Amino acid sequence: MGFWILGISLFIGFAFVFLLLAPRPTAAGALLQEAVRPVRRDDIPAWRSALDVDFFARPFTLLRSLVAAEPNPELVRRLMLAGYRKPAHADIFLGSRLAIPATLGILVALFISSNAIIFFLVAIAVGFFIPDLWLGWAVNKRRERIRLSLPDGLDFLAICLEAGLGLDQGIIRLGQELKVSHPELSEELLQINFEQRAGVPRIAAWKSFSDRVDLESARSFVGMLVQTDRFGTPISKSLGAFSDALRTARRQKAEELAAKTTIKLLFPLALFIAPSMGIVLLGPAFISLVKGFENAFH
Repeated sequence: MGFWILGISLFIGFAFVFLLLAPRPTAAGALLQEAVRPVRRDDIPAWRSALDVDFFARPFTLLRSLVAAEPNPELVRRLMLAGYRKPAHADIFLGSRLAIPATLGILVALFISSNAIIFFLVAIAVGFFIPDLWLGWAVNKRRERIRLSLPDGLDFLAICLEAGLGLDQGIIRLGQELKVSHPELSEELLQINFEQRAGVPRIAAWKSFSDRVDLESARSFVGMLVQTDRFGTPISKSLGAFSDALRTARRQKAEELAAKTTIKLLFPLALFIAPSMGIVLLGPAFISLVKGFENAFH
């Protein structure tokens, strides 16, 4: 009974704090949202544009400001690698570290009666690490998608340069054309354009791109761009050769993974398939031997 009261009290407390700290929409804010809504629909996915991240993160921002003035820089960097660049994303992540353990603890308190304390502590510990596990998975997934899409993007950029576009115009066109097929790479390329329009030097914007992506192929690509920009060498041929090298590396990686499947199949064969085949092949013979011995002794 005590856990029921504790769970209901925690739920009511969190709901009250969230409603108390949530900001109220104003007429000016509604007009601003209406003005920027068409731009949002074009630049970001529909499910993200439907969420008001700043509004949702406001309570967590106020709670975090009681402890620290700014979010942890390492957490901000990891979220940036996963594609979440707003300061509100860091506050939502920190809030999830509190909300998920509290939610799991409430569920344990409401639905588990035997050994409730042990399950309560386990649920809180697991809920605390769930956001970190998700963030690591999101970073690796986004990084892998960019790695696979980079060769195709470089081929398209080489075509744009051979058609007469400049490097900056080619990057803008590449980012616009890859929105559907490779949205992660498109987002990073458009971010380079936004930084240059804000006054960031070209080389600094490219190096910022390699830091955000955190891929060896992206660092090599940026290094090649820096060299061609300094020495004035033709970049279209360099891009073609570099994309061929990346595509060869991608094919070699696929062949390596295919070669590892023989070793990975050894354990399922030994644990599941071989015993099943043994039962199917030797089972009838064993039954026949048992019946033969029974008839012989009787």
